Amino acid sequence: MNLLLTVLEIVAPVFLLAGIGFAWVKLGFEYRLQFVTRLAVTLAVPSLIFVALMQTQIPPGELTRFTLAAIIGHVGLAVAFGVFVRASKLERRTYLAPLIFGNTGNLGLPLAIFAFGQAGLGFAVIFLAVTALFSFTYGIYLVAGKGAFGKVAREPMVWATLLGALFLWQGWQTPVFVTNTLDLLGQMAIPMMLITLGVAIARLTTRKLGQAVWLSALKLVVCFALAWAIAKGFDLDKVAFGVLVVQMCTPVAVTSYLLAERFEADSDAVAGLVMVSTLMSVGALPIILAIVL
Repeated sequence: MNLLLTVLEIVAPVFLLAGIGFAWVKLGFEYRLQFVTRLAVTLAVPSLIFVALMQTQIPPGELTRFTLAAIIGHVGLAVAFGVFVRASKLERRTYLAPLIFGNTGNLGLPLAIFAFGQAGLGFAVIFLAVTALFSFTYGIYLVAGKGAFGKVAREPMVWATLLGALFLWQGWQTPVFVTNTLDLLGQMAIPMMLITLGVAIARLTTRKLGQAVWLSALKLVVCFALAWAIAKGFDLDKVAFGVLVVQMCTPVAVTSYLLAERFEADSDAVAGLVMVSTLMSVGALPIILAIVL
Protein backbone atom coordinates (compact mmCIF):
# COMPACT_ATOMS: atom_id res chain seq x y z
CA MET A 1 0.00 0.00 0.00
CA ASN A 2 2.83 2.42 0.84
CA LEU A 3 4.52 1.73 -2.51
CA LEU A 4 1.24 2.29 -4.35
CA LEU A 5 0.75 5.61 -2.57
CA THR A 6 4.33 6.66 -3.34
CA VAL A 7 3.92 5.89 -7.06
CA LEU A 8 0.60 7.75 -7.12
CA GLU A 9 2.20 10.79 -5.50
CA ILE A 10 4.90 10.74 -8.20
CA VAL A 11 2.79 10.29 -11.33
CA ALA A 12 -0.41 12.12 -10.36
CA PRO A 13 1.06 15.67 -10.55
CA VAL A 14 2.70 14.85 -13.89
CA PHE A 15 -0.46 13.69 -15.63
CA LEU A 16 -2.72 16.20 -13.87
CA LEU A 17 -0.63 19.09 -15.22
CA ALA A 18 -0.70 17.57 -18.69
CA GLY A 19 -4.46 17.19 -18.24
CA ILE A 20 -4.74 20.90 -17.45
CA GLY A 21 -3.08 21.71 -20.77
CA PHE A 22 -5.38 19.28 -22.59
CA ALA A 23 -8.49 20.77 -20.96
CA TRP A 24 -7.27 24.33 -21.61
CA VAL A 25 -7.30 23.74 -25.37
CA LYS A 26 -10.57 21.81 -25.37
CA LEU A 27 -12.24 24.70 -23.51
CA GLY A 28 -11.19 27.00 -26.34
CA PHE A 29 -8.61 29.12 -24.50
CA GLU A 30 -5.64 30.52 -26.39
CA TYR A 31 -2.24 28.87 -25.95
CA ARG A 32 0.62 30.02 -28.15
CA LEU A 33 2.51 26.78 -28.42
CA GLN A 34 5.45 28.11 -30.43
CA PHE A 35 6.13 30.97 -28.00
CA VAL A 36 5.86 28.83 -24.87
CA THR A 37 8.02 26.07 -26.37
CA ARG A 38 10.70 28.56 -27.35
CA LEU A 39 10.63 30.10 -23.87
CA ALA A 40 11.00 26.65 -22.33
CA VAL A 41 13.83 25.32 -24.49
CA THR A 42 15.74 28.60 -24.63
CA LEU A 43 15.55 29.76 -21.01
CA ALA A 44 13.67 27.57 -18.55
CA VAL A 45 14.99 24.09 -19.35
CA PRO A 46 18.64 25.16 -19.86
CA SER A 47 18.52 27.00 -16.51
CA LEU A 48 17.09 23.91 -14.83
CA ILE A 49 19.76 21.70 -16.38
CA PHE A 50 22.67 23.98 -15.50
CA VAL A 51 21.68 24.51 -11.86
CA ALA A 52 20.81 20.83 -11.39
CA LEU A 53 24.26 19.74 -12.60
CA MET A 54 26.17 22.50 -10.80
CA GLN A 55 24.53 21.70 -7.47
CA THR A 56 24.36 17.91 -7.77
CA GLN A 57 26.24 15.78 -5.28
CA ILE A 58 26.70 12.94 -7.78
CA PRO A 59 30.40 12.08 -8.26
CA PRO A 60 31.63 12.92 -11.78
CA GLY A 61 32.67 9.30 -12.31
CA GLU A 62 29.11 8.08 -11.84
CA LEU A 63 27.80 10.71 -14.24
CA THR A 64 30.35 9.58 -16.83
CA ARG A 65 29.26 5.96 -16.44
CA PHE A 66 25.62 6.96 -16.76
CA THR A 67 26.37 9.03 -19.86
CA LEU A 68 27.98 6.00 -21.52
CA ALA A 69 24.95 3.91 -20.58
CA ALA A 70 22.62 6.54 -22.09
CA ILE A 71 24.63 6.63 -25.33
CA ILE A 72 24.64 2.84 -25.61
CA GLY A 73 20.90 2.86 -24.91
CA HIS A 74 20.22 5.16 -27.85
CA VAL A 75 22.53 3.22 -30.16
CA GLY A 76 20.91 -0.05 -29.06
CA LEU A 77 17.42 1.28 -29.79
CA ALA A 78 18.57 2.56 -33.19
CA VAL A 79 19.95 -0.87 -34.10
CA ALA A 80 17.01 -2.88 -32.72
CA PHE A 81 14.29 -0.76 -34.28
CA GLY A 82 16.31 -0.28 -37.48
CA VAL A 83 16.27 -4.04 -37.99
CA PHE A 84 12.57 -4.22 -37.08
CA VAL A 85 11.53 -1.43 -39.45
CA ARG A 86 13.48 -3.00 -42.31
CA ALA A 87 12.09 -6.50 -41.60
CA SER A 88 8.49 -5.29 -41.28
CA LYS A 89 8.82 -3.05 -44.37
CA LEU A 90 7.62 0.04 -42.55
CA GLU A 91 8.67 3.39 -43.98
CA ARG A 92 11.98 4.26 -42.31
CA ARG A 93 11.49 8.04 -42.56
CA THR A 94 8.20 7.85 -40.72
CA TYR A 95 8.64 5.21 -38.04
CA LEU A 96 12.27 4.81 -36.99
CA ALA A 97 12.86 8.14 -35.23
CA PRO A 98 9.64 7.97 -33.13
CA LEU A 99 10.50 4.44 -32.04
CA ILE A 100 14.00 5.51 -30.92
CA PHE A 101 13.40 8.84 -29.19
CA GLY A 102 11.20 9.22 -26.13
CA ASN A 103 9.73 12.23 -24.37
CA THR A 104 12.70 12.57 -22.03
CA GLY A 105 12.09 16.26 -21.41
CA ASN A 106 8.38 16.88 -20.85
CA LEU A 107 7.81 13.60 -18.98
CA GLY A 108 11.27 12.29 -18.14
CA LEU A 109 12.50 15.27 -16.10
CA PRO A 110 9.45 15.67 -13.83
CA LEU A 111 9.19 11.94 -13.22
CA ALA A 112 12.89 11.80 -12.30
CA ILE A 113 12.74 14.67 -9.84
CA PHE A 114 9.49 13.51 -8.20
CA ALA A 115 10.69 9.91 -7.95
CA PHE A 116 14.40 10.31 -7.20
CA GLY A 117 14.92 13.90 -6.06
CA GLN A 118 17.79 16.19 -7.02
CA ALA A 119 20.17 13.29 -7.69
CA GLY A 120 17.65 11.81 -10.10
CA LEU A 121 17.30 15.12 -11.89
CA GLY A 122 21.07 15.23 -12.42
CA PHE A 123 21.00 11.86 -14.17
CA ALA A 124 17.82 12.75 -16.09
CA VAL A 125 19.28 15.91 -17.61
CA ILE A 126 22.29 13.94 -18.83
CA PHE A 127 19.94 11.52 -20.57
CA LEU A 128 17.96 14.44 -22.03
CA ALA A 129 21.17 15.98 -23.39
CA VAL A 130 22.13 12.69 -25.06
CA THR A 131 18.63 12.46 -26.57
CA ALA A 132 18.90 16.03 -27.87
CA LEU A 133 22.30 15.35 -29.41
CA PHE A 134 21.07 12.24 -31.21
CA SER A 135 17.70 13.69 -32.26
CA PHE A 136 19.17 16.90 -33.69
CA THR A 137 21.65 14.92 -35.79
CA TYR A 138 20.72 11.31 -36.52
CA GLY A 139 17.01 11.89 -35.84
CA ILE A 140 16.75 14.70 -38.39
CA TYR A 141 18.84 12.68 -40.84
CA LEU A 142 16.34 9.80 -40.60
CA VAL A 143 13.37 12.02 -41.42
CA ALA A 144 14.90 14.57 -43.78
CA GLY A 145 17.73 12.58 -45.37
CA LYS A 146 20.27 15.07 -44.06
CA GLY A 147 21.72 15.96 -40.69
CA ALA A 148 21.58 19.19 -38.70
CA PHE A 149 24.92 19.10 -36.94
CA GLY A 150 25.14 22.90 -36.82
CA LYS A 151 21.89 23.00 -34.84
CA VAL A 152 23.51 21.12 -31.96
CA ALA A 153 26.04 23.93 -31.48
CA ARG A 154 23.17 26.44 -31.25
CA GLU A 155 21.06 24.39 -28.85
CA PRO A 156 20.90 25.99 -25.35
CA MET A 157 20.18 22.65 -23.67
CA VAL A 158 23.44 21.19 -24.97
CA TRP A 159 25.48 24.18 -23.81
CA ALA A 160 23.75 24.19 -20.43
CA THR A 161 24.70 20.54 -19.99
CA LEU A 162 28.33 21.11 -21.00
CA LEU A 163 28.68 24.14 -18.74
CA GLY A 164 26.92 22.40 -15.87
CA ALA A 165 29.22 19.41 -16.23
CA LEU A 166 32.26 21.73 -16.29
CA PHE A 167 31.14 23.55 -13.13
CA LEU A 168 30.48 20.19 -11.46
CA TRP A 169 33.90 18.85 -12.46
CA GLN A 170 35.75 21.96 -11.27
CA GLY A 171 33.60 22.47 -8.17
CA TRP A 172 32.69 25.99 -9.31
CA GLN A 173 29.57 27.90 -8.26
CA THR A 174 28.00 30.96 -9.85
CA PRO A 175 27.41 34.03 -7.63
CA VAL A 176 24.37 33.63 -5.40
CA PHE A 177 22.28 36.21 -7.27
CA VAL A 178 22.98 34.43 -10.58
CA THR A 179 22.16 31.02 -9.08
CA ASN A 180 18.90 32.34 -7.61
CA THR A 181 17.92 33.88 -10.95
CA LEU A 182 18.66 30.70 -12.87
CA ASP A 183 16.86 28.65 -10.21
CA LEU A 184 13.73 30.79 -10.60
CA LEU A 185 13.87 30.39 -14.37
CA GLY A 186 14.34 26.64 -13.99
CA GLN A 187 11.32 26.35 -11.71
CA MET A 188 9.15 27.34 -14.68
CA ALA A 189 10.37 24.44 -16.77
CA ILE A 190 8.54 21.41 -15.38
CA PRO A 191 5.00 22.83 -15.10
CA MET A 192 5.44 24.64 -18.43
CA MET A 193 6.58 21.48 -20.23
CA LEU A 194 3.81 19.34 -18.79
CA ILE A 195 1.04 21.80 -19.61
CA THR A 196 2.50 22.23 -23.10
CA LEU A 197 2.52 18.45 -23.56
CA GLY A 198 -1.20 18.36 -22.79
CA VAL A 199 -1.82 21.22 -25.23
CA ALA A 200 0.12 19.46 -27.99
CA ILE A 201 -1.71 16.16 -27.46
CA ALA A 202 -5.06 17.96 -27.54
CA ARG A 203 -4.25 19.49 -30.93
CA LEU A 204 -3.11 16.27 -32.58
CA THR A 205 -5.46 14.36 -34.87
CA THR A 206 -4.94 10.99 -36.49
CA ARG A 207 -6.75 8.22 -38.31
CA LYS A 208 -4.07 5.57 -37.73
CA LEU A 209 -4.71 4.39 -34.17
CA GLY A 210 -4.81 0.63 -34.77
CA GLN A 211 -1.22 0.31 -35.93
CA ALA A 212 -0.11 2.81 -33.29
CA VAL A 213 -1.34 0.54 -30.48
CA TRP A 214 0.86 -2.46 -31.25
CA LEU A 215 3.85 -0.33 -32.25
CA SER A 216 3.60 1.64 -28.98
CA ALA A 217 3.39 -1.60 -27.00
CA LEU A 218 6.41 -3.00 -28.87
CA LYS A 219 8.40 0.18 -28.21
CA LEU A 220 7.63 -0.01 -24.50
CA VAL A 221 8.65 -3.68 -24.19
CA VAL A 222 11.89 -3.27 -26.16
CA CYS A 223 12.86 -0.08 -24.32
CA PHE A 224 12.24 -1.62 -20.92
CA ALA A 225 14.18 -4.81 -21.70
CA LEU A 226 17.13 -2.96 -23.21
CA ALA A 227 17.25 -0.35 -20.42
CA TRP A 228 17.20 -3.05 -17.75
CA ALA A 229 20.01 -4.98 -19.46
CA ILE A 230 22.19 -1.88 -19.89
CA ALA A 231 21.60 -0.69 -16.32
CA LYS A 232 22.57 -4.14 -15.03
CA GLY A 233 25.58 -4.28 -17.32
CA PHE A 234 26.90 -0.95 -16.05
CA ASP A 235 26.05 -1.90 -12.45
CA LEU A 236 24.30 1.45 -11.92
CA ASP A 237 23.18 2.37 -8.42
CA LYS A 238 19.48 2.45 -7.58
CA VAL A 239 18.82 6.07 -8.57
CA ALA A 240 20.78 5.93 -11.83
CA PHE A 241 19.23 2.53 -12.61
CA GLY A 242 15.72 3.86 -12.11
CA VAL A 243 16.28 7.04 -14.11
CA LEU A 244 17.77 5.14 -17.06
CA VAL A 245 14.83 2.73 -17.19
CA VAL A 246 12.19 5.46 -16.82
CA GLN A 247 13.81 7.76 -19.40
CA MET A 248 14.15 5.00 -21.98
CA CYS A 249 10.51 4.00 -21.46
CA THR A 250 9.01 7.47 -21.97
CA PRO A 251 6.47 7.70 -24.82
CA VAL A 252 7.06 9.11 -28.30
CA ALA A 253 7.97 12.80 -28.18
CA VAL A 254 5.78 15.44 -29.81
CA THR A 255 8.89 16.71 -31.62
CA SER A 256 8.80 13.51 -33.71
CA TYR A 257 5.44 14.62 -35.07
CA LEU A 258 6.72 18.14 -35.77
CA LEU A 259 9.71 16.76 -37.69
CA ALA A 260 7.51 14.38 -39.68
CA GLU A 261 5.21 17.25 -40.63
CA ARG A 262 8.08 19.58 -41.51
CA PHE A 263 9.89 17.10 -43.75
CA GLU A 264 6.74 15.56 -45.27
CA ALA A 265 6.88 12.09 -43.75
CA ASP A 266 3.62 10.43 -42.67
CA SER A 267 2.78 12.87 -39.85
CA ASP A 268 -0.64 11.27 -39.33
CA ALA A 269 1.00 7.95 -38.42
CA VAL A 270 3.45 9.69 -36.07
CA ALA A 271 0.61 11.62 -34.42
CA GLY A 272 -1.05 8.28 -33.69
CA LEU A 273 2.15 7.00 -32.08
CA VAL A 274 2.46 10.12 -29.93
CA MET A 275 -1.15 9.95 -28.74
CA VAL A 276 -1.32 6.20 -28.10
CA SER A 277 2.11 5.87 -26.49
CA THR A 278 1.38 8.83 -24.19
CA LEU A 279 -1.96 7.37 -23.12
CA MET A 280 -0.32 3.97 -22.66
CA SER A 281 2.32 5.56 -20.42
CA VAL A 282 -0.40 6.62 -17.98
CA GLY A 283 -0.72 2.97 -17.03
CA ALA A 284 2.76 1.71 -17.85
CA LEU A 285 4.97 4.30 -16.14
CA PRO A 286 3.45 3.78 -12.67
CA ILE A 287 4.15 0.04 -13.01
CA ILE A 288 7.72 0.72 -14.13
CA LEU A 289 8.26 3.11 -11.24
CA ALA A 290 6.91 0.51 -8.80
CA ILE A 291 9.46 -1.97 -10.16
CA VAL A 292 12.50 0.33 -9.97
CA LEU A 293 11.74 2.13 -6.70
